[in-house]
Amino acid sequence: MHSGVSLSVDDIIISRLTARLLTAPPPLPATHTLVPDWTPELPFARPPVQAAVLIALIRRPEGHTVLYTERSPDLRAHSGQVAFPGGKVDPGDEDVAAAALREAFEEVGMERADATVIGFMPTYFTGTNYLITPVVATVEPSGPFVPNPGEVHSVFEVPLQRIMLPEAYGEFRIKRDGKEHRTWQIDHDGHRIWGITANLTRHFRDLAMGEAVP
Repeated sequence: MHSGVSLSVDDIIISRLTARLLTAPPPLPATHTLVPDWTPELPFARPPVQAAVLIALIRRPEGHTVLYTERSPDLRAHSGQVAFPGGKVDPGDEDVAAAALREAFEEVGMERADATVIGFMPTYFTGTNYLITPVVATVEPSGPFVPNPGEVHSVFEVPLQRIMLPEAYGEFRIKRDGKEHRTWQIDHDGHRIWGITANLTRHFRDLAMGEAVP
């Protein structure tokens, strides 16, 4: 580069990813076109619930990481599972980005001013009738992330470069209603990421590597 400044591997990944992300939240697809990641035994009796998650790329001295939470064991749904910060879009949220950033503040104390949204991924429809929009942001943390004990048991980060490695991904199998379902799985430092969160992580990885098109 003419300026004499060389980009790190992480900066190159993020620059490439930014060019491939959607620049605005994707329009919600028509309900009849939606195919869930697994099919429940009974058809949905209500419209899908709109939700948002934050894929936060945290700048650390040693390189960027991706933020995950381990949900509280006391929660009614998905207790103890690994998740991205996120949740339902509230009527007061301006858009899915506002919802994801609000949830990140409520769950781990991430300050809104520390995050810069760089784009959006395509929506993801779940077998539990949630329509999730992943919001991707770079984060310059002004302080530590502190789990909200009512929702989050712990917070951990996975190096961005590890997430880019195809060998980081295995297969998770689970039975629902007598049928076997498969998802991606990532094991990191004693944490097992599977289900929706692992699938979204893999979509994120494939998009960054140019192996998926939004």
